[in-house]
Amino acid sequence: MALQTSTVDVRTRDGVADAFLAAPKRPGTHPGVLFYMDAFGLRPRLEEMAGRIAEQGYVVLVPNVFYRQGRAPLLDLSDLADPDARGRLFTVLRPWMGQLSPERAMSDAEGYLDFLTGLPQVSDGPVGVTGYCMGGALALRTAAHRPEQVAAVAAFHPARLATDAPDSPHLLVDRLRAEVYVASADHDQGMPPEQQARLEEALTSAGVRHVCEQYDGAAHGFTMSDTAVFDEAATERHWKALLDLLGRALH
Repeated sequence: MALQTSTVDVRTRDGVADAFLAAPKRPGTHPGVLFYMDAFGLRPRLEEMAGRIAEQGYVVLVPNVFYRQGRAPLLDLSDLADPDARGRLFTVLRPWMGQLSPERAMSDAEGYLDFLTGLPQVSDGPVGVTGYCMGGALALRTAAHRPEQVAAVAAFHPARLATDAPDSPHLLVDRLRAEVYVASADHDQGMPPEQQARLEEALTSAGVRHVCEQYDGAAHGFTMSDTAVFDEAATERHWKALLDLLGRALH
């Protein structure tokens, strides 16, 4: 399917977030999908992934959630496939991640969703939200923040979804109306078995329709083909799960 892609500016309470937008070129309207980036931010791999979703008949918005630091690209990602260089990037990224409090993130989410649903090519009705790595928690929080609007939420190789913190995302699941899919990486220190079990229990207790799975043998970040941890088989499994979810919930 032919696509129309562009960089757009999204107004938030704190400023303007640059974002990547992908939509089918064909006439008519299509369901909207908010796509939360991983920590490395807007780059060709995320544009490629957004395009694959858009090819299935969705309008996909990928905001630069670190817009307070400037417009993307914010970092030199030419050595992203080098594990040592990847680790060094986190000396810069961790403070940015820490500054994006749940309150700020959900204020931003309102701007992202209002922009997306206000586009003329986006159909009336619910939207989907998907997130990768740090974006997984943002996706879950957004679905809880706008439960009347979000019908599908997915998180892939997420971290810290069910911690002991008083603001842990799993404590919000009783607000959800969305169907949930979570795919955790194997041996992921950010989402170990005890957190996976806690999230599963919370979703079950809240009566949320959900599937939580561990992708055995796949490392944290497995969908990102521009890194050394890319796992093609796990990524294809993720595509099937995500597109099936969106197809069920948004049509």
